Amino acid sequence: MAEAKNNNNKISADARNSFGKGAARKLRVLGKIPAVIYGHGTDPVHVALPAHEIGLLLRRANAVLELDVEGTTHLTLVKDVQKDPVRQIIEHLDLIVIRKGEKVQVEVAVHVTGETAPGTTADLDAKTLLLEVEATNIPQSVSVDVEGLEDGTLIHASEITLPDGASLISDPEMVVIGVHLPAEEEEEEETTAEEAPAEDAAAE
Repeated sequence: MAEAKNNNNKISADARNSFGKGAARKLRVLGKIPAVIYGHGTDPVHVALPAHEIGLLLRRANAVLELDVEGTTHLTLVKDVQKDPVRQIIEHLDLIVIRKGEKVQVEVAVHVTGETAPGTTADLDAKTLLLEVEATNIPQSVSVDVEGLEDGTLIHASEITLPDGASLISDPEMVVIGVHLPAEEEEEEETTAEEAPAEDAAAE
């Protein structure tokens, strides 16, 4: 089951002709983020994007942006986000050109729902799955229901239901979720098992 999908987000962008750290700093003072659009054999297009709007949109993974650059529309997918390591301010974006109907490979988050059997926990061993999906129809996440699953249950990538049109690129045998007893309870069970033979011998 897939959760809410990306919708195209229309944003007005300004073409930019000045480059370098100084130019980028001036843009950020003006509330804009430098970015570059590339892909499909086209020449790179350097733009400045509104920082506030972009910050909101990037709260979702694999954001698709429809940019209006001086009257020309570019449908793009956010490929890379560069942030200041201390202030976590977005410093630059790499955007790739996409076409409606084409497929792209993206990492999609795994979301766990439900409660496992009493006394057990579900460990998320793989937080994302690499999927091939339509560029304009990227799921925000893939849900996995663990309701009632017992200790020792493993869920592999191949067992997860994918959204329509999506293909699994990750290793099908990769363990995504494992259901286990908490470590303390496992230790107690092992200790009890070790003590039992000794007690039986003493009784003899």
